[in-house]
Amino acid sequence: MLLEKNFHSIPESEALKILNTNREGLREEEAKRRLKIYGYNELEEEEESRIKIFLRQFNNPLVYILIAAALIAFFLESKKDAGVIGFIILINAFLGYWQESKAIASIRALKKLTELKAKVVREGKLKEIPSREVVPGDIIYVEEGDVIPADARLIESVNLAADESILTGESVPVEKEAGIVLKEETPIYERKNILYKGTVVVRGRGKAVVFATGKNTEMGKIAEKVKEKSPKTPLQRALEKFAKRWVLILISILAFILLIGIYQGRDLYSLVMLVIAELVSSVPEGFPLVVTFILAIGSLRLARRKTLVKYLPAVETLGSATYICSDKTGTITEGRLEVKETYLKEEEKSILVMALCNNATENYGDPLEVALIKYLKNRKIDWENLRKRYKRVYEIPFDVKKRYMLTVHKYDGKYLILVKGAYEALSEISQNNTDEFRKIHDEFAQKGLRVIALGYRIVDEFEKEILENLRIELTGIVGFLDPPKKGVREAVITARNAGIKVIMITGDNPLTAKTVAKMVEIYREGDKVLLGKDIEKLEDRELYEVLKKTSVVARALPEHKYRIVKVLQMHKEIVAVTGDGVNDVPALKVADLGIAMGSGSQAAKDVAKMIILDNNLSVIVEAIRYGRVIVRNLRKAIYYLLSCSFGEIMLLTSSFLMKLPLPLYPIQILWINVVTEGVQDKTFPFGKEEEDVMREKPRRPEKAFLTADHLLETVYAAVLMGSVNVFLFLHLLKNHPYEFAIMTTFTSLVVNQWINGIESISKESLILKPLYNFKINPYMFLSVMLGFTLHAGAMYLFPEYLNMTPLTLDYWIYVLYTSVAFLFGIEIKKLIQLKLKMVKRYIKIIKKLRK
Repeated sequence: MLLEKNFHSIPESEALKILNTNREGLREEEAKRRLKIYGYNELEEEEESRIKIFLRQFNNPLVYILIAAALIAFFLESKKDAGVIGFIILINAFLGYWQESKAIASIRALKKLTELKAKVVREGKLKEIPSREVVPGDIIYVEEGDVIPADARLIESVNLAADESILTGESVPVEKEAGIVLKEETPIYERKNILYKGTVVVRGRGKAVVFATGKNTEMGKIAEKVKEKSPKTPLQRALEKFAKRWVLILISILAFILLIGIYQGRDLYSLVMLVIAELVSSVPEGFPLVVTFILAIGSLRLARRKTLVKYLPAVETLGSATYICSDKTGTITEGRLEVKETYLKEEEKSILVMALCNNATENYGDPLEVALIKYLKNRKIDWENLRKRYKRVYEIPFDVKKRYMLTVHKYDGKYLILVKGAYEALSEISQNNTDEFRKIHDEFAQKGLRVIALGYRIVDEFEKEILENLRIELTGIVGFLDPPKKGVREAVITARNAGIKVIMITGDNPLTAKTVAKMVEIYREGDKVLLGKDIEKLEDRELYEVLKKTSVVARALPEHKYRIVKVLQMHKEIVAVTGDGVNDVPALKVADLGIAMGSGSQAAKDVAKMIILDNNLSVIVEAIRYGRVIVRNLRKAIYYLLSCSFGEIMLLTSSFLMKLPLPLYPIQILWINVVTEGVQDKTFPFGKEEEDVMREKPRRPEKAFLTADHLLETVYAAVLMGSVNVFLFLHLLKNHPYEFAIMTTFTSLVVNQWINGIESISKESLILKPLYNFKINPYMFLSVMLGFTLHAGAMYLFPEYLNMTPLTLDYWIYVLYTSVAFLFGIEIKKLIQLKLKMVKRYIKIIKKLRK
């Protein structure tokens, strides 16, 4: 089989012959044929069948308890109760199946949006396709920042190096070379003429012919041996931990109730059934699924806002960001450079540098190099002819540490060394740096222009050793206009009001960086501009104190960006980092929120937790805004589920302590789960933004949920709900038959929980701002209509199955009384909270005025 051939031990010409392809690439028809033969270039994920997902809904200790309850009821000759319990188990299973299926579908949709791309040559043309469609025989083109899509034999290479640490564990980049043939026994980590799937190009460029895809790649073979399940999100783990404690509390309470019931001489069967049903209905076993559903739906909504979430837990921390460390070019500025001003001391040599020390064309390449080509074209200079006349023999791609690019060209028996890059870098190796050059550079920079210098040297013979102590002649300085993007200034102000600090980190010189930052309100008078070289002189604690006052970091290297992120995280900050190049990978990887640019390198996109399609800081701020909306929706769902469950316990416990009959039948408690939580908790993912969401200071992820004030609100609602229904039940017992007392209390509790769900929509008053609340989440009101239809249908059409007694209008009046009481109780709490908030705001304003 051709895929088993040792392609590292044969020449590239033979590799092309074996794979039945050529340097022009495959024809589209042939590529489609091979795709059918070899399958998609992806590592297969084990997909669960629909039946397995459905059956998993029953794989829950609490469902086991319900099934046991149904069996007990059946053997005790209460077949009706057994049937109803079985029916409710099925309803909950179908609801859980629907919710999980939706979440899985949402996650799959997100994966499709964030799939990797590959550059292939087909029919002689370079095109970009999804990497899953790469087939053996394809000619792939790779350059710095690309993730290798498949295992491939190099056929061309220019100063190429790849990071293969993901495969070999070796962190040092491996030099790659096309024109060599290795021994057959050469180990993987020494195969310099082979590129491996999943590894990253860190320097140079090249072409290679694919010989293995999907599970046949080296990465695929490893993945087949080690298949790990996706880890649970931090929030899911926290909620599961809370749920276990909640179960212990409930068991203690219900055991206490059981003992009291036995002491009071209550019927053991109904008591056991009640305790079992109450335990199941009160435990938030659906929390992890609700969380996943909210996060998945939220992520799809973010996708509509040009933000693709690759790693679902990132949404949990999105709203908690305290720092945004942003690139300048392409994120804060347009990234569409044009040559604005030039100072060409030696015009002819400067033109050669612009044309030859350049890998771009008029429409493709690095924006700065494209701008130089367009400048030459506007001056009617034939840059393509210059490239033909001056044959390139050597190249050093732009190096972020040296901060320049270098090429060597043979012409007229001599060698022309051309250099372009940062003025500071070229001035260090220059033999003719004058005050005039410095003055022009500073003038350009103070106008907010991005500035580079040009230089050259002519030698009779070229050896690489010459470059070790290279001396050049400066020929000119070029200033590029890169204006700020629309909306960035407003986004920075919004972020600042939300308690988020924006730091611009750039490789540009400090004068340019400060001017641009000032235009968009990132830099304000009194802020510091920190240089990359100064970071190296500071201890971690000193650096953190400086960063609190810094808004611009200039002349920064990748290691500086990485260290800034780590230092901020050491001091409990939640850091969002933007990046687009392979050099940004370390910082993107360790950041709480690594955000890659849609137009950036594949390596950056591969490690980032999020990708923004519109490279604009305002999109990031909008994503944070919506991240806060998602977090609020989660808080609301948790509040609702816990307060309703604890409210039921309050009613039961109070009735027991007051020696009253059972206020609810076990079957009715299970039914409450269906018509309240069963329909209402599905609407929380669709809650919209409230007006104050970007006025609050960020909270740490672990403090965003189940905080003291949140639990206090939950307990308040539960106590209120339990109290009004206990008093209702007590009153009805004295004046009406038991059947009507229990049915009215049952219906009252259901309606109270519906009101609780509607009241949880926003912090604003439902009575004073009904339309506002409806706009925030209209689905909540629709869920109440659905719940009411189910409950009324069961009460009036099938009352005997749920031990119901159809209520007349006289008893509905009682339900209205308790509902109004509960509604006003929640409204009073909201009013007090809003007044306290206003007082706090006024106190802050007064303090600021005094300062």
